[in-house]
Amino acid sequence: MRVLGSILAALVAAAVVVLGASAQTTPFPETIALPNGFQPEGIGTGRGATFYVGSIPTGAVYRGNLRTGEGAVLVQGGEGRAAIGLKVDRRGRIFVAGGPTGKAFVYSAGDGGSLATYQLTDKETFINDVAVTRSAAWFTDSLNQVVYRVPLGKRGSLPPQSAVQTVPLTGDIKYQQGFNVNGIAATPNGKRLVIVQSNTGMLFAVDAATGATSEIDLGGGSVTNGDGILLRGKTLYVVRNQQNQVAVVKLARDFASGQITGTLTDADLDVPTTLASFGSRLYAVNARFGTDPGPTVPYHVVQLPKAS
Repeated sequence: MRVLGSILAALVAAAVVVLGASAQTTPFPETIALPNGFQPEGIGTGRGATFYVGSIPTGAVYRGNLRTGEGAVLVQGGEGRAAIGLKVDRRGRIFVAGGPTGKAFVYSAGDGGSLATYQLTDKETFINDVAVTRSAAWFTDSLNQVVYRVPLGKRGSLPPQSAVQTVPLTGDIKYQQGFNVNGIAATPNGKRLVIVQSNTGMLFAVDAATGATSEIDLGGGSVTNGDGILLRGKTLYVVRNQQNQVAVVKLARDFASGQITGTLTDADLDVPTTLASFGSRLYAVNARFGTDPGPTVPYHVVQLPKAS
């Protein structure tokens, strides 16, 4: 009986250890640490639970796993590069908006290799965000009233520099002093774009064929400090960086109007800039613009629930 009792006691102890270890291993952590000093801005998701985050001052790209929270730098930073908004396409390519460089960068999501660099403009500029469709990558410019189109060729092939197009934004939108158009999203067929004008808090639908804009009437609502945006069906998520929140906007079928139906926030948010989607979760990047940058400053990605 003593032997049997000892065996049972050992089994129970082992079970407690296993259960304790399982309890300590939390899948899909609510916050994911990025490298100290990274100064992140854009985020995109790739295959499986993989995510990618860009570094503003260096152009580096970090690759991590939303399930485990683990990761490492995939694309090393370098002189003359920057990473603001970014998106990952279905062909495993990372498209990066290059901020004041006036450039767009394209990297392999697999090995981080450079696939292309495009000089979108030589003017004073801030290339802020990007949306990728089957036929093109679209980049916003916060200082100049245009968007840039990088057309994709047969089977999504990347074009030469000469193919880059500057598309004036006409219609309802009017640029003002400060940061204007910021985040951009596209409908699944790529025929319509949605953009947010940060300094006015206005949303616009854009005809991708012409660049003509139409204000999305929010019925008196506003999304000032709107940064990155994410479109899922007719639900638009708008990151409001200084407010530490994400506005949930239900858009009309024709994109002529919308209603702010809710707000997502979290105590861990600290000037979020962009967000990405995975399953029933959203993930926002803390840029921490109110904190002086430095090599020891911590940065995180924060998990949020999707609006029901």
